Amino acid sequence: MQLRQADKPLCVAIVDDHDAIRFAFKAACDQFGFEFCASAGSVNELLQKTPNIACDVIVMDLSLADGSIVAENVSKLIKTGAQVVIFSIADKQNLVRAALKAGAATLVPKAQSMQDLANAIRLVADGVYVNNLQTTAAIDSDSDFKAAALSPREREVLSLYASGFALKQVATELNIKVSTAKEHIDRVRVKYSVVGRPASTKTELLVRAIEDGILDEGSL
Repeated sequence: MQLRQADKPLCVAIVDDHDAIRFAFKAACDQFGFEFCASAGSVNELLQKTPNIACDVIVMDLSLADGSIVAENVSKLIKTGAQVVIFSIADKQNLVRAALKAGAATLVPKAQSMQDLANAIRLVADGVYVNNLQTTAAIDSDSDFKAAALSPREREVLSLYASGFALKQVATELNIKVSTAKEHIDRVRVKYSVVGRPASTKTELLVRAIEDGILDEGSL
């Protein structure tokens, strides 16, 4: 988390693939006294445009047009030193859970006002945990939900394999041996089985990947 001087305005940015949302957010920054530092339609675009970005808070939509993975997006933004606030329709609880598990500070539904978003930004920037109805619902919505604690490489292999790649294609894409790709998938299956979430078939692996936000159902 970035340290800032108390008398300086909060520096904020937004990642959303809708121009209207980005324009409205920029106008809201002026209204609420925030310093607007950047906007982009994807996380990669934001980081390419402003590689040395130093924001206090970055607002991000859950589902972006580039088909990127929610957890990876949140992780990339957190690495810049910013707190992450999800501003989304939030109709997919699995994606909300994935964002929160990856380190997002809170969720503000797009049905709420810019005033509500501004309030959340200020609280998050001050290190306050915003335990609102939306974040609580996301965590509690599936009482049987248990994390399988997959490694980054296992998540990467699962993402490709569950989305339709053959093991040989996964190996080629990641520049690893086919046997190594198979070992990763075998470990993934074991980890899901241990927490009571069977994944013995490719279809079940796809379901688990969607549940954990590794794959976005809408992009398949």
